[in-house]
Amino acid sequence: MSDQVAIKTWGNSQGIRIPKNILEKLGLHVSDTLQIEVIDDSIVLKKAFKHKTFEERVAEYNGEISICDYDWGEPVGKEIL
Repeated sequence: MSDQVAIKTWGNSQGIRIPKNILEKLGLHVSDTLQIEVIDDSIVLKKAFKHKTFEERVAEYNGEISICDYDWGEPVGKEIL
């Protein structure tokens, strides 16, 4: 998908408008935060990491608890085993 947008004055800054079809495809909404980077000669916009609220986490909980063992490596001091 390739669209062209124009840089326009917005107050004392400049901005672009992102087409609705791109916003919908990425699940972006007004007031969402984006991360912006310059890579070589490109401007890259990415969804910013968003912490979930407690309510959002509870809504996603399916009643299962996953337990995994973590390998901390060999003891190196006076750990109690």
